[in-house]
Amino acid sequence: PMRVKILLCEDNLLNQEIAATVLRKRNYLVETALNGQLGVEKFKASAIGEFGAILMDLRMPVLDGYGAAKAIRRLPRADAGSVPIIALSADAYDENIQQAKEAGMNAHLSKPLEVKKLFLLLEEWLNQSQGS
Repeated sequence: PMRVKILLCEDNLLNQEIAATVLRKRNYLVETALNGQLGVEKFKASAIGEFGAILMDLRMPVLDGYGAAKAIRRLPRADAGSVPIIALSADAYDENIQQAKEAGMNAHLSKPLEVKKLFLLLEEWLNQSQGS
């Protein structure tokens, strides 16, 4: 089967390293971005459907996760509206979750990441977006 590529937007290098390692161990391909702006640029530069999902930290310099998600959703390309965007946040308050949804994100994971939850959520959204 084709390996799924994940775009991981996370400005904390340690968190980025941990998440990327965990994902790679599960056979995902991982592309990282240190802020929301770089994340949007990497998505823009990717082929249609190249990324199976985006993991988006909410608090990042230059452009935060909310802004990045909105920017990606507005891109004039076939996968911009459908790629699953999962918010990563240490603030698991209802208003953050609500704000993330309004920015076009599909789901929310609280940090520190629970690996089991991460993979359950990823698999659930990847199955939905592939229409199976």
